[in-house]
Amino acid sequence: MKHFRKEILGILLITFLSVNAACQAQKSSVSESDVKIEKKKKKKKKKKKVRLPDIDLSHWKVTLPVTNSKGKPYEISPPEILDFANIEVAKPYMYIDSTKGAIVFHAMPTDSKTANTKYTRSELREQMEPGNNNKNWKFADGAYMRGVLEMGETTKASDGKYHRTIIMQIHGRLTNEQRDLIGEDDNNAPPILKIYWDNGKVRVKTKVLKNLNATDNELLHEDAWDNDEGFNFEQEVGFRKFSLEVKVSEGKMVIILNGNEYKVYENIHMRRWGIFENYFKAGNYFQSRDEGAYSKIMYYELEVSH
Repeated sequence: MKHFRKEILGILLITFLSVNAACQAQKSSVSESDVKIEKKKKKKKKKKKVRLPDIDLSHWKVTLPVTNSKGKPYEISPPEILDFANIEVAKPYMYIDSTKGAIVFHAMPTDSKTANTKYTRSELREQMEPGNNNKNWKFADGAYMRGVLEMGETTKASDGKYHRTIIMQIHGRLTNEQRDLIGEDDNNAPPILKIYWDNGKVRVKTKVLKNLNATDNELLHEDAWDNDEGFNFEQEVGFRKFSLEVKVSEGKMVIILNGNEYKVYENIHMRRWGIFENYFKAGNYFQSRDEGAYSKIMYYELEVSH
C-alpha cells in the first residue's frame, strides 16, 4: 500500500512539474510577443506626424536671398516652384516644417538685393498668369488675400528690439504704356501696402499723395507719393499664430487681424491709386542689414482670389 502511494505521489509530482513547465513556457512566449507589440506601439508613437501647409503655389514665384549666376536674386517661378522642397538652392531659405505644417521663409542680409532696395527677402510674388509678371489687377477688379502665419524666429537689434520684417504687401506696377509715357526704364511703382511684423506687433503702412491735385501722368511718378504715418494694431501677436486678411475694392482697402480688428482705408489716396496695376506679395522681406541678423516667418495658409 505504501509502495502504491509512493507511485501515485510520484506520478502526480511528474504531472505537476510537466504542466508547470508548459505553463511557464507559454507565459514566456506570450510575454515576448507582448514586448514586441509594445515596442512597435512605442515606435509608432515616437514617429513624427507629417503635416503639410495649406498653400497652392501655382500662382506664385519666389525671390530668395541668394544670387544666381548673373549676380541677381534667385527666383523660382511656376511650375518649378511646386517642387521647391526638392530644389537644393531653395532649401536653406524656403522649406517645409512638417511638424507644424508650415512653409518657412528664412531671410538674412546677403548680396541678393532687388532693384530699389538695400534689403533681402525670401518672399512670394503673385502671378495671376503663372510665369508672367505682365498680367496684374487694379483696385476696381477687387482682390482678396488671407494668410495664417507666425513669427518663428528672429534676432534683436542693438536697441534690444526684435528686427522687423515685411510679411505682406500690395505692390504697384506700371503698365508698359505708363512706363514709356513717363520715360522710366522699368515697371516699378510704389507699394500701396506694407504689413510688418514689428517687435511683436502688426504694423501697416500705406502711401499718400503729396499733391491731391496731381494729374494722372504726374501721379505715375514714384516721387508723387509719400509714406503715411503708419498704424499699429492693438493686439500683440508675438510669436503666436495669427491671421491676416486684405480686402481691396475700388477706392478702398481693408486689413483685418485675427478676424476681429480692422483698419479701413477709404479716401482720395485710395481712389487715385486706382490708376495702377497691382500684385500681392507674402513671405519674409527682412528689414535689417545687421551682421548675423535673420528671421523665419512661417506660413500655414495662404489664399488669393479676384
